[in-house]
Amino acid sequence: MSLRQLLLRLPRYLGVSGSPRRLWWSPSLDTISSVGSWRGQSSRSPAHWNQVVSEAEKIVGYPTSFMSLRCLLSDELSNIALQVRKLVGTQHPLLTTARGLVHDSRHNLQLRGLVVLLISKAAGPSSMNTSCQNYDMVSGIYSCQRSLAEITELIHTALLVHRGIVNLNELQSSDGPLKDMQFGNKIAILSGDFLLANACNGLALLQNTKVVELLASALMDLVQGVYHENSTSAKENHITEDIGISAWKKQTFLSHGALLAKSCQAAMELAKHDADVQDMAFQYGKHMAMSHKINSDLQPFIKEKTSDSMAFNLNSAPVVLHQEFLGRDLWIKQIGEAQEKGRLDYAKLRETIKAGKGVTSAIDLCRYHGNKALEALQSFPPSEARSALENIVFAVTRFS
Repeated sequence: MSLRQLLLRLPRYLGVSGSPRRLWWSPSLDTISSVGSWRGQSSRSPAHWNQVVSEAEKIVGYPTSFMSLRCLLSDELSNIALQVRKLVGTQHPLLTTARGLVHDSRHNLQLRGLVVLLISKAAGPSSMNTSCQNYDMVSGIYSCQRSLAEITELIHTALLVHRGIVNLNELQSSDGPLKDMQFGNKIAILSGDFLLANACNGLALLQNTKVVELLASALMDLVQGVYHENSTSAKENHITEDIGISAWKKQTFLSHGALLAKSCQAAMELAKHDADVQDMAFQYGKHMAMSHKINSDLQPFIKEKTSDSMAFNLNSAPVVLHQEFLGRDLWIKQIGEAQEKGRLDYAKLRETIKAGKGVTSAIDLCRYHGNKALEALQSFPPSEARSALENIVFAVTRFS
């Protein structure tokens, strides 16, 4: 089978049908005085989010879904795609990740690369240093900055693939045969390593030691953050873990914010911008990522249609804030009251948390980081790229 035939058939292999619905929309910034004053549906409404991302993709020149095309067209990954077919019918997370890469209808997987491209265009070339003005530029973005956006996406995708490795000791009969799950783990490890190797090779080709240092430190932060998450969830009493919001912020920055923040800073370094501009780009990436993560944590508590049995992370922002307001002793008591026959009743606990201050405080925290991201953008000149970055913040901090 040729590679072209493989790509055409890949969505069918992975159980994907149809094409993402893409809408176009850009809110009037003149009518928005602050993040907190813009009311409406949650940003997780596919229509609103897709409109913002689609408009942003037009500005940077092409959809970010094509950014890793050179890597995805390689013979190695085309062979992996064929092997993934063997997992169809099982519950291995790698299959879900692969479906998401092919059919990213919510535009979440490519968000980091898109932000890097937008902030590159918003900043433009450095007025103080003309040494890089001879570089190739398309749609106001240097080719090296586009390569950086691809590298950022490769690192993030590799992390998603690696996080999909299954704990074989916790398998259930409905997950699928043991040999298939073992095979899925091997494919996840190899394909994730392959993506990371391509990212490292791309970093070397940029020939900028500071950029290499920034992305290497971001990868270190990711590993440290994920390790902390896994070590916490592995404890038997993790549901009563006494973690404050300050500690949660530090951990979340490592696991969710460092890659975007340092990639934005690296994009400014490639264009030879000074330290002040680099810091503002870092601040936007940091606070944008934090706001996005809090929005994601809030979804089980603000969605109109949520399955009663749907589990949620007990170390998410609303839960951590709820526990902090309540106090450790009362929180442990609520956990005990939500236990039924040794199992946690998430529906009951969800209603208890919604009745407290945790959810509203998490919304306020999301908007706080959104406002910080908007403040960082004020150092960039007005442009359609800056407006797109603002629109992304507005979408993430929008709640009903």
